[in-house]
Amino acid sequence: MAKNTMVLYGRNSVFERLKANPKSIRKVFLEENFQVPYIEELIKKNNIPVERLSAKDLVRVKPTKDLQGITARVEDFKYSSFEELLERPQDQRLTLIFLDRISDPQNLGVIIRTAACFGEFALIIPKFQACAVTEAVLHVASGGENYVAVCMVSNISNAIIAAKKQGYWIMGALVSDDAKSLNKVSLPFPLAVVFGSEGEGIRYGVKKHLDLEVQIPMKGARLSFNVAMAGAIFCYEIARQKI
Repeated sequence: MAKNTMVLYGRNSVFERLKANPKSIRKVFLEENFQVPYIEELIKKNNIPVERLSAKDLVRVKPTKDLQGITARVEDFKYSSFEELLERPQDQRLTLIFLDRISDPQNLGVIIRTAACFGEFALIIPKFQACAVTEAVLHVASGGENYVAVCMVSNISNAIIAAKKQGYWIMGALVSDDAKSLNKVSLPFPLAVVFGSEGEGIRYGVKKHLDLEVQIPMKGARLSFNVAMAGAIFCYEIARQKI
């Protein structure tokens, strides 16, 4: 593979990139019998080099399942600047989602897609002990990466402190007897919400910076939601109250 590039695969991922950022696409590879006019028209419109391959050769471009007959070689993912995010004008501030050591590409991809769907969110992930934005993450995000800022920081705690200095309220998503119920809290804005790792939750070093501890109300079994599912529920309620 060419340096400084990644491979997108699947119709939605490539289609959304063609719509949102076609200049980032170096080349598109199509299976011989691939016929999707709305995608092919965008490829042609943007003068993107295209090559048709047998199914066997297409898998060599990206050795995985679910290619759906299309892959695209694109520029490496570009993270947004966290400092610039905090400098946005008051009326343009986004709700921040801090992810503390999320290691599963599936979860990260779903959270990116969810944040993109609801709009006015940005994600902050740590550089170490966490999943970065990989090809697998982009596939799950299904094009969501084109519509939501994702920042990578060296230290989540320091980033949260910086957000607090800019007036953000920091809310932790927890399962705890002391946490308030999400459907009974009047959320303060500008807001940042913190989600912990799949197995250990929010670390103490991060938890001590929280202004508010909130949990999803559950009348059923005392289990916990997958972090991606919890993210969707929190994003919905945040978006609902922010209107």
